[in-house]
Amino acid sequence: MNDLPSPRSLRPVRGAARCAVAALVLAGAAWAAVALWQLRLALSGMPASGLPDQGGGRHRTLTALENAFHLVSALAGATTVLCALAFLAWLWRVRDNARALSGEPPRYAGPWVYAGWIVPVANLWVPRGIIVDIHRASAPGERLPRAVNWWWGLWLAGMLSGTGLMYTGSTDDVIARAYQGVPPLLAADTAVIGAAVAGIFVVRALTAAQQQRIGSSPRFGTAGPAAG
Repeated sequence: MNDLPSPRSLRPVRGAARCAVAALVLAGAAWAAVALWQLRLALSGMPASGLPDQGGGRHRTLTALENAFHLVSALAGATTVLCALAFLAWLWRVRDNARALSGEPPRYAGPWVYAGWIVPVANLWVPRGIIVDIHRASAPGERLPRAVNWWWGLWLAGMLSGTGLMYTGSTDDVIARAYQGVPPLLAADTAVIGAAVAGIFVVRALTAAQQQRIGSSPRFGTAGPAAG
């Protein structure tokens, strides 16, 4: 399946970029809260009654700190989903603009904007490839911003750590890991927070490149809505 270039006016990107940046800030703050609560759990030490999940289908009553971590963890999950939606909305828009600016079909077809994050193996390079292609079309001849590689490296670290973004265990399992060895959890959280910060710079850099190109291009400089 290939995307074919077609005549189109450029779409405004500043609003989508602001939403993506705000969502990244919220996600970074949420994961910082997760890290803080994990550290508090580790410092408080395991209760005398043992782990929350005591095996055999038995669970003890959670402490106040453990209950609070359940809430913080749920909020972080919700914020991550919101961030993903905002980032993908921005990504789709700048990808459309990049296609209009270059007049060439993207290397990755439209479904990869979404599938590239979840298809095993492909998710190790496709999203970065989409970003690189957008930058190449938006700022031809210019060097790729360093933030792109920082963002992608930190994202992979958080995703592949086994304790961060892709961790599939229960919240009680995370609590147990905090009691028994918190450093890997904190390292994964730090990678996720760093990816969110670097992602802000990626969004700003690509948005600025497109805004500059739109303003200087005779072909697109007079498009009213795109200048917003």
